Amino acid sequence: MKINQYLDATYLKTSLQAGISEEENLINVEILLKEAVHFGYKLVMIRPKYVPFAKQFLKNNHYKTLVGTVIGFHEGNDSLATKLEEAKNAIKLGADELDFVINFEEYKKENLNLIKNEVLEGSKLCLENGKVVKWIIEVAALKDDEIAAISKFIKEIIFENFGSEAAQKVFVKSSTGLYKTENNLPNGATFETMKLIIENAKPLQIKAAGGIRDYVTAVKMIEIGVDRIGTSSSKEICTNELSSKNSNY
Repeated sequence: MKINQYLDATYLKTSLQAGISEEENLINVEILLKEAVHFGYKLVMIRPKYVPFAKQFLKNNHYKTLVGTVIGFHEGNDSLATKLEEAKNAIKLGADELDFVINFEEYKKENLNLIKNEVLEGSKLCLENGKVVKWIIEVAALKDDEIAAISKFIKEIIFENFGSEAAQKVFVKSSTGLYKTENNLPNGATFETMKLIIENAKPLQIKAAGGIRDYVTAVKMIEIGVDRIGTSSSKEICTNELSSKNSNY
């Protein structure tokens, strides 16, 4: 398995979150980009402000790794207008794929019209501009029946408004990886939650993110039907794959 082509290699810390200077944070982004060229990641997922730097770096190195960014990150409670403005800016900066954090707290309150408008308008903006759109539902904040229902709801909105041909350009994504859970419960993708999403969102694309740090777990995710893996451990996953191959000789 060419695991690299399933990986959205992720570095989403701001300089403030990392506790370093802006210059040092840019170096961290550059390290990720160098890894992308070396390992051949499908995509690098970074903050919007770094998108132009990433696009130029990859162009200079003649490499076709895609560049993605996040919208409404990480709590998802920005207004639709704010999210759309952020998305328009990201598109202008050159992002290939946009990962929106859905307003999961409003979903839990059954404010379905708000969720419908987010998915409809955000997807429309991306699809009309030739971009891939991913909807982060934050599984750690939801119960199993809510995970199933929102996954199906997103699929229905896409099919009703853009047709089945849009399925290859729209993802349901598990997590930001930053949701604060109680009692150290998982805050990202688990096999159980991913199966719920797969069963209810397919044939939309599926992205597992949050807590996937090794090759074996990544492979198992793909085997159950996941199309993309979001992880800050891409290098470790690719290195583990190479180690596994070498051990077979």
